[in-house]
Amino acid sequence: MNNQNKRYHYVERLNALVPGGAHTYSKGNDQFAANAPKAIVKGKGCTVWDVDDKPYTDFAMSLGSVLLGHAHAPVLEAVRKELLKGSNFCRPSIIEGQLAEKICEIIPSAEMVKFGKHGSDVVTAAVKLSRAYTGRKYVARCSADPFNAVHDWFISSTEMNAGIPEEVSNLTLKFKYNDLIGCQQLVDKYPDQIACFILEPLSFLQPENGFLEALKELCEANSIVLIFDEVVSGFRFDLGGAQNYLGVFPHLSAFGKGMANGFSISALVGKADILKLAGLDHADERVFVLSSTHGGETHSYAAALACIDEIEKNNLIDYFWEIGAHIIAGINNAAKKVGAERYVKTFGYSVKPGLAICDENGCASPIMRTFFIQETIRRGILIPYIVPGFSHKKEHVDQLEEVLVEVLTLFTKYGDAKSIGRYLNSDVIKPVFRKFN
Repeated sequence: MNNQNKRYHYVERLNALVPGGAHTYSKGNDQFAANAPKAIVKGKGCTVWDVDDKPYTDFAMSLGSVLLGHAHAPVLEAVRKELLKGSNFCRPSIIEGQLAEKICEIIPSAEMVKFGKHGSDVVTAAVKLSRAYTGRKYVARCSADPFNAVHDWFISSTEMNAGIPEEVSNLTLKFKYNDLIGCQQLVDKYPDQIACFILEPLSFLQPENGFLEALKELCEANSIVLIFDEVVSGFRFDLGGAQNYLGVFPHLSAFGKGMANGFSISALVGKADILKLAGLDHADERVFVLSSTHGGETHSYAAALACIDEIEKNNLIDYFWEIGAHIIAGINNAAKKVGAERYVKTFGYSVKPGLAICDENGCASPIMRTFFIQETIRRGILIPYIVPGFSHKKEHVDQLEEVLVEVLTLFTKYGDAKSIGRYLNSDVIKPVFRKFN
């Protein structure tokens, strides 16, 4: 068996042994065109290589977890040094305290911190703490948030809720972003029963009419915990999170993704009188919040400290905003050059922009999106979504614009979704959260 066949043999085994062929739903085969890389072998900066050693310019950056770039040297060096001391112990390590101090220094609402391994860990820990703190059972979550956690309280409120009892589903309520009246109506409908309101403070929507400030006032007036899910926005909008960028500080908040440039670590931060329930220095009923054998892996703490240091000393928050604006301009310029503006829409904040691929009527279209991803992959670009990072430079944006001129020319040539559908080499990409395959 030659090396190429051997590589594909392992990919086939992966798909046979792992449900969906990936351990993250958004990396699954149903989320990409058929010509997508079968597996990634390595990455450097914003370039990744597949099993055929073909390079791709990466604009997705591991679901937003790689802020600085793949295999970023200062982070890897910090990890190497820490690994020489061992990686996990039966008591806390010094570096855990060092990172805790740093987090509480840079995030204004952080009076205490509890670390986890994934964003879901700390988001759900925040929900559990809010229930314990208030003695209430209902959770109000924002319907605009695409994802908060893998746990039942959230998944039960999606289409993909098999395996979760209805009794659990009934405990999760929904509210709309910027709809303060709707939030008030929930409070009135469930008086003294809502433990928390949880939402991404910033994503693709902009807060209107002081919505976040008013939501915090509503929560405090009704003894409800306000939770910000900053797993995506943290270390991107501002070093202190979107909350610092906005000047609105929740009672609890969850951070993850970009915290350690791809290494597994997350953080639950917030008010000490709530977080202390997770510890030993109180006389209240104990709360089992987070406990993980691998939660103390020292190299992940080293990666986080190094990542934060890189962001601080290089003023990278400004860079994330600037390069994101250049990426948006490149996409819009390409569309304008070939008269394809109706097919491509960018929206949201430049630091984390949204990208919609539309049909001839300007409506988001799965067929057009599949064709877009298929043709950009064919030309060496991975852009299922946009996550600007430090490794993206002008030459990468120029490459993207050149590729999009070619791809969007095909859009104008074929004209409509029905015609373009004939040129797909795979099934149409589907939403992750759906009832059936």
